[in-house]
Amino acid sequence: MAGPESRSDVLNLSVETNMRPQPPVVSPQESISHVMELMTRENIGSVVVSERDALLGIVTEKDILHKVLRLGKDPDLTLANDAMSKPLITIESDRTINEALSLLEKHSIRRLAVTRGGFLIGLTTERRLLEIAHNNYLMHNQIPVQKTGGFDKKIRIGFISTYPPRECGIATFTSHLADAISTFCTGAVKSTFVVALNDKRESYAYENRVKYQIEADDHDSYENAAEYVNASDIDVVSLQHEFGIFGGKSGEYVNAFLSKVRKPVVTTLHTILEAPTDETRNVLEAVIEKSDAIIVMATVGSTMLEQHYRCPPDKIRYIPHGCPNVPYIETAMIKRGLGLQRRIVLSTFGLLSSGKGVEHAIEALPEIVPSHPDVLYLVIGETHPEVRKREGEKYRQELLDKVDSLGLSKNVSFVNRFLTENELISYLQATDIYIIPYPNREQISSGTLSYALSAGKAIVTTPFLHAEEIIAKEAALGCQFRDPRSIARSVTALIEDGKLLRKLSRNAYDYSRPMIWPNVAMNYVNSFYRSLGL
Repeated sequence: MAGPESRSDVLNLSVETNMRPQPPVVSPQESISHVMELMTRENIGSVVVSERDALLGIVTEKDILHKVLRLGKDPDLTLANDAMSKPLITIESDRTINEALSLLEKHSIRRLAVTRGGFLIGLTTERRLLEIAHNNYLMHNQIPVQKTGGFDKKIRIGFISTYPPRECGIATFTSHLADAISTFCTGAVKSTFVVALNDKRESYAYENRVKYQIEADDHDSYENAAEYVNASDIDVVSLQHEFGIFGGKSGEYVNAFLSKVRKPVVTTLHTILEAPTDETRNVLEAVIEKSDAIIVMATVGSTMLEQHYRCPPDKIRYIPHGCPNVPYIETAMIKRGLGLQRRIVLSTFGLLSSGKGVEHAIEALPEIVPSHPDVLYLVIGETHPEVRKREGEKYRQELLDKVDSLGLSKNVSFVNRFLTENELISYLQATDIYIIPYPNREQISSGTLSYALSAGKAIVTTPFLHAEEIIAKEAALGCQFRDPRSIARSVTALIEDGKLLRKLSRNAYDYSRPMIWPNVAMNYVNSFYRSLGL
């Protein structure tokens, strides 16, 4: 059973994970009778009072009972300003549940307004916060913990991967997965550590979780890392595989590590080539042979492994790419905080490189803008570090030149930096339509797609392997590869059909619920236990 520290970890979740988004707001001059009608219609127990974005107070059922009805006042003549409790206590959305509960206790209140950058985005209550803490605490007990000598058998996990501050999608994924396991699986996991892959002998200021480093282009470094892992007390290795992060031809040096390591290995495949070269097939088949289990992030990956890489079906396990637990929020309130009012916001995010197909989305805009001049396409993220080393900002400049040549300077904006998690989520929540214009089919997983789903975005995407499944579930709208006119048709359809846009948004959000990090973390730990025979 999970120890008492489990609940403490859960209380470190952000308060945003459980709030009522977009709480009803009234002006201080609104009548109490109107407030009562609003409460009845929305089935809620309180209404926020605000004027010109200033949060003034809150009217609760208790306020109406004690300050209006019991005193015999006329609800039609009594104003919200006269009955509200004030001041309204607020908390920023990235603060923890623990801090929120402390604030409620300090002020002897039951409700908190949740803000981002000072703007109201939600309302939470003591009951909501305690419920999520309790429910997440119970989630720990879903992990199959074995007993050994009267004590819980906890395992130690070693990740082999790129890792922050290296700017790399797999590094970010590994950081989030390790954090989620450390937070939600304390009843089953003793600790996690990382063996980090450095690129071309560059070093990084890693956090304490990184215990060892591999120089990607040094063959001996992989064997040395295997000996380090063998001598450590880790129970299982979680290897994150992408051809480009390992040294040698097609990343073949990874097999130098796998040939030497004597701990069970569970490998997550971030790319599966549908038409591999002989070289890439040989490398991946060796990885598969030396791994105890293979994790794919899209169900089609299982078929591909069986058909093209001779992978035994009983080795394959499907676990989706994780995503944050983001509240479902309409765009209007977030747009205001980012200065995007009165714009139809389209966006694409990620480390920029020519393989993302952003030029096709830009080329679609001339067919969209004449009818919808308030469209703004945000290209979010800095250039991929590896691309920047090889060619500088050549691709970004090509995109900027294209924007100028097409006369789109008022309709395209570049956010050229590596965003924090909270900044990225804010931009996603302000987005009306998220565009994924990948030009090739073979991508088996996409963190950007997972994030867009988690934010409940209406998505227009090319049918790459990961996206095919989501399009089929009506959680995204498809468009053709390398086809700006097809992108324009799909985007325009969503702009002009609010009902379809809302349907896709809701379907996307619902589709993402099994993919939130707590669920993904537990699935990984179950897979590790299975590989250990526990």
